[in-house]
Amino acid sequence: MARTLILGGAGFIGYHLAARLAAEGHALTLVDDFSRGRRDGEIEALCARPGVTLVQADLTREDALRDLPARWDSVYMLAAVVGVRNVETDPARVIRTNTLALMRLLDWLTPEAGMLFFASTSETYAGGVSAGTVAVPTPEDVPLSVPDVAAPRFAYAASKILGEAAVIHTARARARPSVIGRFHNVYGPRMGADHVVPELSLRALRREDPFRVYGTDQRRAFCHVSDAVEAMVRLMATPAASGRVVNIGNDTEETLIEDLAGLVLREAGFAPRLERVAAPAGSVARRCPDIGRLRELTGFVPKVSLEAGVRETFAWYRLRHEAEARSR
Repeated sequence: MARTLILGGAGFIGYHLAARLAAEGHALTLVDDFSRGRRDGEIEALCARPGVTLVQADLTREDALRDLPARWDSVYMLAAVVGVRNVETDPARVIRTNTLALMRLLDWLTPEAGMLFFASTSETYAGGVSAGTVAVPTPEDVPLSVPDVAAPRFAYAASKILGEAAVIHTARARARPSVIGRFHNVYGPRMGADHVVPELSLRALRREDPFRVYGTDQRRAFCHVSDAVEAMVRLMATPAASGRVVNIGNDTEETLIEDLAGLVLREAGFAPRLERVAAPAGSVARRCPDIGRLRELTGFVPKVSLEAGVRETFAWYRLRHEAEARSR
């Protein structure tokens, strides 16, 4: 039975990864401080399964991992403070938490621990896209530039740039197998309310009219969380991925934000007047990954269409919205 440690296991991607691995029979330990993850019925049901253990811990503390076993087949580092609202309201917390939690993990990992997956982000190269020095679709080997250190969203990108450097150089110095996955606009159920698909869904359910849509002319390539999990699992099973930075996303359906809003509104059965609003400061005009490296290493092919993924995600948020309305 494979022994797997997931840090940030109650978070959005962490939960979906844990559910997949539990179904495959892994012995799982999930670590989370529940500052963002939801301790709800889905998490409780997952942790009631044989072989699944949940540990509540603050990963920024020096002793957070002290009592855990040293031997693992794989370790996923997904714990982080994310979301534009968090970045804009408390950037110091974002940098401190994301950096310190990773450093604690790297100090704690022993030679007995297996392959490490570190979750990074397309925001690491967003500055280059905005400056026009980075092509889109974007491969992994582009320069990571800092056009404006004071840009509102740079705190998150800075924490992940430092994280990538820490993983790469620590792995090299200690001969540790590791892979860095740069997530690109992953979405799906349980991702909170601060990201574009759930935010549009919840406002559609509240019947907001006029309906504000920010950055209607921006383009994104969205990746359903089940596809992202498939990519992660494949990378961790591929020895040749060790030491690489690999984009994780879906490059087959790049879409306008206005068209995304149209998909959500169609699922909601709602036709309000659209109020087109400028995109948030620091938001890139276009984001789409080149996933050629992921395909070459693992044979990965994204399977969930944007229409199907939005339908599933909207349905999950509808149920949550209705349950909360009944409880009031």
